[in-house]
Amino acid sequence: MRLVILAAFLPAFLAAALTAAPALADCTDPPDPEVNWQGCNFNGLTLTELNLEGARLREASFLRADISGSNLRGIEGYKMRMVSAKAREVDFEGAALPRADFTKADLTGANLAGADLRNARLYQTVLRDANLTGAKLGGADLAQADLTGATWIDGERTCREGSIGRCF
Repeated sequence: MRLVILAAFLPAFLAAALTAAPALADCTDPPDPEVNWQGCNFNGLTLTELNLEGARLREASFLRADISGSNLRGIEGYKMRMVSAKAREVDFEGAALPRADFTKADLTGANLAGADLRNARLYQTVLRDANLTGAKLGGADLAQADLTGATWIDGERTCREGSIGRCF
């Protein structure tokens, strides 16, 4: 009797399991909101003014790429790499960027309001005039980062000229 009951539910269980599996990243998919570019490599490319809102960019690589003016609101960018990237005026509001690497990147004027940057590497990153209101910076490496003119996490303080590594 148990075998008959199990056999009756097996097709439904398999169908649910297969549809619940996450889609694999296709690095050739066009840039669209919620695209899955997990683990993809875009090193050195010019990808300006894209709308990637809500995209899955987990462990994606944008080394020396230019993504200036793009909408990356609410992306999932765990361990994303943007070393020496140009990301001026990029909207990262509400983005999940824990352990992301922005070493020597130019994030001038970027909106990082509410972004999760815990344990992110922001070494020598240019954050001039960036908005860090409500950003989570626990464990983030801000050594030698240029915070001049940035709105600090409290949303009230603007970092003075010469704010390197910390907001004055």
